[in-house]
Amino acid sequence: MINPDELLPVSHIRLDELYQSQKRVFEALASLLADDELGGEESTRIFETLIARERLGCTAIGHGIAIPHGRIPGLSAPRAAMIRLRKGIDFNAPDHSPVDLIFALIAPEGDDHLHLKILASLARTLSEPRNREALRNAQTPERAQAVIVEQMTTVNPEQST
Repeated sequence: MINPDELLPVSHIRLDELYQSQKRVFEALASLLADDELGGEESTRIFETLIARERLGCTAIGHGIAIPHGRIPGLSAPRAAMIRLRKGIDFNAPDHSPVDLIFALIAPEGDDHLHLKILASLARTLSEPRNREALRNAQTPERAQAVIVEQMTTVNPEQST
């Protein structure tokens, strides 16, 4: 398993952003997740993967949270990014709440077990009201990362092995 702080580096976290649509959020997430490991146009490939997955079904899980995700051929390790919006946007959430915390996850194609394990760990972490509150109150990307790392490691100790 991957260490949560490697999965979600501080450089992949943006706080108090202003976006008016899912498309703009997905573009920003794709840019954060791209590192050219897969060659040119990586950001476009990630964006298209996130959009394609969203078309299959809403990735909002309620309480103002969405976890868009996808699998990408040729990726060597999973990556995550987080955007906290200053003002929530419509994500067609099951509870009809505007989404202001978005966590994107991309994982290597063919490693479904790892992808699902990380998704489940993130969902469990974000299901706790105190964690959502801590993320909404985090003053820095470092603090937001610490909330996720602490909880994924505590709630899911196998995550860091």
